[in-house]
Amino acid sequence: MQFTLVVYGAPHSSEGAATALRFARALLQSGHGIHRVFFYGDGVHNGSALSAPPQDEQDLLGQWQQLKKAHDLDLTICIAAAQRRGVLSTSEAARLEKPTGNLADGFELAGLGQLAEATAVSDRVVTFGG
Repeated sequence: MQFTLVVYGAPHSSEGAATALRFARALLQSGHGIHRVFFYGDGVHNGSALSAPPQDEQDLLGQWQQLKKAHDLDLTICIAAAQRRGVLSTSEAARLEKPTGNLADGFELAGLGQLAEATAVSDRVVTFGG
């Protein structure tokens, strides 16, 4: 079965992002596919390269990046939600005349069209709220 995951929860402010990560691992271990993980609303903070959790907390950013490398996942950040929350790629930062970008490696900015496309081609869409 092919899944799309939509993450609304910011890391460390709710269990949404951590639950989505555990669910993604379980899906992949069970032989299912993940077409896309789409981060929306406050969930875009999952893709900030400036995340620095304390040593006694889990590094969700690093874990998403490891999962992407291991399974070639598509980690997509909603560009409109990201701009409102200050999560910018280098090119978007330059376009908006901001000093620097902070989009983490392995994540890409995209519009809601990518969410619609993922919904159309997936058997299931599962959301993880904030």
